[in-house]
Amino acid sequence: MQIIENIKLKEKLYVEKLENGLTIMILPRKTTQKKYAMWGVNFGSIDNHFVNPDNNKEIKIPDGVAHFLEHKMFEQENGVNSLDALSSLGVDANAYTTNDYTTYLFECTDNFYEALDELMDYVQHPYYTDENVEKEKGIIGQEINMYDDYPTWKVYMNAMECLYHNNPVKLDIAGTIESITPITKETLYDCYNTFYTPSNMLMVITGDFEPERLIQELKNRIVKNENKGEIKRIYPEEPEEINKEKIEAVMDVNNPIFVIAIKDKTLENETEQVKKHIAIEILLNIIVGKSSKLYKELYETGMVMAPLDLDYEFSKQYAHIAISGQSNEPEKVMEELKKEIEKLKKEGLEKQQFERIKKKIYGNYITEYNDISGVARMLMADYFKGINSFEYIENHKQVTKEYAEKILKEIFDENKMVISIVKGK
Repeated sequence: MQIIENIKLKEKLYVEKLENGLTIMILPRKTTQKKYAMWGVNFGSIDNHFVNPDNNKEIKIPDGVAHFLEHKMFEQENGVNSLDALSSLGVDANAYTTNDYTTYLFECTDNFYEALDELMDYVQHPYYTDENVEKEKGIIGQEINMYDDYPTWKVYMNAMECLYHNNPVKLDIAGTIESITPITKETLYDCYNTFYTPSNMLMVITGDFEPERLIQELKNRIVKNENKGEIKRIYPEEPEEINKEKIEAVMDVNNPIFVIAIKDKTLENETEQVKKHIAIEILLNIIVGKSSKLYKELYETGMVMAPLDLDYEFSKQYAHIAISGQSNEPEKVMEELKKEIEKLKKEGLEKQQFERIKKKIYGNYITEYNDISGVARMLMADYFKGINSFEYIENHKQVTKEYAEKILKEIFDENKMVISIVKGK
């Protein structure tokens, strides 16, 4: 068992890779009664083209299969729905699909091992029939229609359409009514047998545990499954240029909402990717964060109505910045943002402000470890990006003002900037 220790956090992460390839991460917490378990598989909405490891043939699946498969995992052959079974144990259980992975989880104070039995049973024993697949299409179709009516989701997905030509990150995680129609039980079994193998999965557990005992309990519940090795995924070529500069939509909103996004490139080196992520977080707060000069001006003139959401999203296949909020003049906000970026590029960052924001970001990283569910989700997301979460603490000092200025010039390029707007009817 590998022990990864972070002195600053006073945390020890226990990592075990089983013979079948399954990676297990345990973060013990003696100070809490809560226990949180996640079982994730590196299969998300962007993985719609791959090589079947059993026959070496290429498979192109419909958009939305990863999310569809997640929905169907809870229904068991004996008629039990595992979500109901977990709920009856007094356990809060759920699942979700992202662009990059799918995860099944539960949180509890009591009945942990009974809940673990249920989790490991349903994830390892899929049950798909023609009837239950057809029934699910109606349920997921309603979910797709519901999200289509959400202005905040629409404005974000339109921003992805502006940024990307071919990358499947621009596609809705749930797919469309048309794309899920041809899904069959054979489609689901093909994907399950390809991706739901131990070497393509990660288990993260946080709470008051003895790691060695917990590892043995997990081994006792693992179904024997061969390690098929690395899965060959096929992604389309994506040009560096944006797809289009602007999309406008009309929906039922009181005030216009917007997403301003900037296209970025991914990095192979995980340490450099972490450093870049930290620098971008600092830069976004300096440029238009709550304490920035630009935000105060935008707010006082009524151009924005509340603090903006500032995000940097990335994986091994895509990377972009997203700045979102409400404004009656979203295009003017974008122009002011461009001016501020150009000004900072010419004049450089103010040292005192840089150090203050840098400390604030560091404080945010430290407090993230206070929440056992939040830290488990962070460990899961970072692992599938190829990153050790502790690196954000370790590499924080290495992000200098000069490095941040270099990232500002490289990434905050107005030629890679797009805007998506949703206006009222």
